[in-house]
Amino acid sequence: MSNHVNRFHAAVKALAGHGHIKQRLIQAFEENLAGIDEVDLPHAVTKSFANLAKMMSQVDPLNGEGPICASVRKMSIQEADECAHQMIDIYGAMIRHADDTQELLPLPPQDQQQAPPFLVKSN
Repeated sequence: MSNHVNRFHAAVKALAGHGHIKQRLIQAFEENLAGIDEVDLPHAVTKSFANLAKMMSQVDPLNGEGPICASVRKMSIQEADECAHQMIDIYGAMIRHADDTQELLPLPPQDQQQAPPFLVKSN
């Protein structure tokens, strides 16, 4: 799961980089998300990721380009923007899911900070 969070983080970083939105979208998906199987993701994001993957590979490629490039080439700027937002939303959901599953551990006594004497209420 942590590996998938890292892959989505890398995809979001690619989206935030320089260049045209379509170029950044292709780079983000091809380099980081194309190899993810939706069944390996948390249940909360499987449908969203399946929809994103479908949008990113719905056009048959021409002239040696891949299905991701072909699909993004045929998208409008608004559709590419929607795919980018969907990637970011999935990443956010995965971060929230990772936080929910993380075990909370108590601090060892030496790491717990004591209140300074002037903040302690006296009777």
